[in-house]
Amino acid sequence: MGREGYDCHMDAARVSLLRWLRRQLRQPAGIREHLEAAVEHDDPAEARRLLSGLPFSDGQRRYVEDVIGAWERQKAEHDAARV
Repeated sequence: MGREGYDCHMDAARVSLLRWLRRQLRQPAGIREHLEAAVEHDDPAEARRLLSGLPFSDGQRRYVEDVIGAWERQKAEHDAARV
């Protein structure tokens, strides 16, 4: 997969994650800006770290873990293809 395909797919995943998180994190908080920076810089590990301590329900936690896991796998596949 070329970089364009990766960017297109990841942009959709990032937008989805950010939209969902904005709905969940209604109050203004510094974590939102840090999370947006992690997404913008394609850093799923930092996003995972930032979200690890938030009080999500079990279903919300599964959703976040699934999205970040997919992001990590796709990033790893892209990085491996570049080598």
